[in-house]
Amino acid sequence: MEPKVEIKETTIKRIGGYLHRIVPIADKSGEIISYALKPLMLEFKPRDIMQVAIGSALLAIPVSLTEEAWNLGESLPLINVGIISILSILMISVFVFFNFYKVTFKGYVKEFLKRVIGTYLISLIVVGLILTIIQKCPWEIDEILAIKRIIIVSFPAAMSGTLSDTLK
Repeated sequence: MEPKVEIKETTIKRIGGYLHRIVPIADKSGEIISYALKPLMLEFKPRDIMQVAIGSALLAIPVSLTEEAWNLGESLPLINVGIISILSILMISVFVFFNFYKVTFKGYVKEFLKRVIGTYLISLIVVGLILTIIQKCPWEIDEILAIKRIIIVSFPAAMSGTLSDTLK
């Protein structure tokens, strides 16, 4: 029969510049026999920004090149595009919360907001650059159309950027 192992209260410490959850593992007598380290991705660092940018580009490039996305920008009412934007932020928020902050949300609300808003803004910038380069953002003629196209293409790009941010 294996001895019972008790897991004591965890702490969060910075190791090598990054936050880690330190979980002491104790035997049944209460004596700590080991520690388990789990890296926490609570802070939105430059590495995360690059991951989001690359991840956003992964879906932004193929979607930006489709005529359907351009036409959708022309035909979709502004209110619907606004709803797509809100839906993007909501989906990023839910994904980020459950993957990074579920256990340690308290005390890291500011970092959570930075990650969510940063992810969406980075996706908008990446998509805006791509659409401008391929001349599908008519800034000088119709900037509302340009913004609508960016928001529409940013929906999948933001999801891709959010997903790539989970890589360690």
